Amino acid sequence: DLKYLQSAISKNNFSVNPRLKRESSLRPSIETLLHALMPHKIVVHLHSIEILAYLVRMNCIAEISILVGDVIRWAITGYHKPGAALAEAVYSALTATPDAQVVFLQNHGVVIGGNSVTEIDSILQILTTAFKSLPRITKKNNALSAKLPPILGVYMPVSDVMVHQLAVDEFLFDNLSINWALYPDHVVFLGSSPAIYKSVDEIKMQATDKVDLPELIFICGIGVFSKQEFSLTKQLQLRCYYDVISRQQKNNQLNSLNSLQVSELLNWEAEQYRMHEVNL
Repeated sequence: DLKYLQSAISKNNFSVNPRLKRESSLRPSIETLLHALMPHKIVVHLHSIEILAYLVRMNCIAEISILVGDVIRWAITGYHKPGAALAEAVYSALTATPDAQVVFLQNHGVVIGGNSVTEIDSILQILTTAFKSLPRITKKNNALSAKLPPILGVYMPVSDVMVHQLAVDEFLFDNLSINWALYPDHVVFLGSSPAIYKSVDEIKMQATDKVDLPELIFICGIGVFSKQEFSLTKQLQLRCYYDVISRQQKNNQLNSLNSLQVSELLNWEAEQYRMHEVNL
């Protein structure tokens, strides 16, 4: 019920629960308010790789100003927990720039408003072209990574050969420990921190100690492995992380989510519900 949401927003009620117009066993998206905030006929929220690679950087505002300029009217918000806090921040950004067609969400994604799908697509093409960057050149060992043997009988090498670069490429491997929690979906689906091992022997020793083994592991210089239950959604999130982190340069300073922000996401009932629905 769009009018119901817009009425609540006009009263600065950003905690309003979206009201359905018909029966459904599912809940509306956590980010429904993002679509109600903008006045356009069509509003699209995306986590575009090309754009996200910039939005995780500390100096992203300066870079966006150079890359986009005034070609498109845009606004930007800092990182906020999805839901009421993010909706209020976007509301403030749109109040300051009421004619904005694009709202960049730091460490999150982008919202685009337009009067038609064609107009939305045109804006998106302009943005992805402006933000286009290539992944770093990594070691050419993809064929070897694809033929890695199972570990402990429970860990299989991930099928996406490029993802193995996260363990093989020194720059990417170092980023696992310092720049893991870059945006909400990554944390929600892949956890607060990566399971990193210096060798196969180290993970074998952990198994001998009967410690609960993680679902996903990174072994330095060898590759990335997962258990059978590692879902397709999680595989795609892992590839998304590779696509974002591999587009960073050594001089880029990234803005990772802090422990409180990570805890807010992982202990949030709304995200736990979403995880359950996706896994179904």
